Amino acid sequence: MPERWHVSSAVVSVRDTHRDAVADSLVSLKRVEFHGGDAPRLIITIEGDSTGQLGDRLTQINLMPGVLVANMVFEHAEEPDETEEPICHST
Repeated sequence: MPERWHVSSAVVSVRDTHRDAVADSLVSLKRVEFHGGDAPRLIITIEGDSTGQLGDRLTQINLMPGVLVANMVFEHAEEPDETEEPICHST
């Protein structure tokens, strides 16, 4: 089990002509969630087991075609005992 759980928000600035392609690429990445944005900017969150994992993913995003820059905005980390397991509600 990881020592800590990390989550970061990021803003990804993209070329207008590549917005949809970059958004599709972001959605395909594990532990990355796409939350929307406006024409040149996409808002995402990245989860990982360490700050290094978040940085590696951000570097990967920065190297995508059409991405001008991806900047981390906020990072939060919690110890495993601070996070609760999700409750599954079956219907």
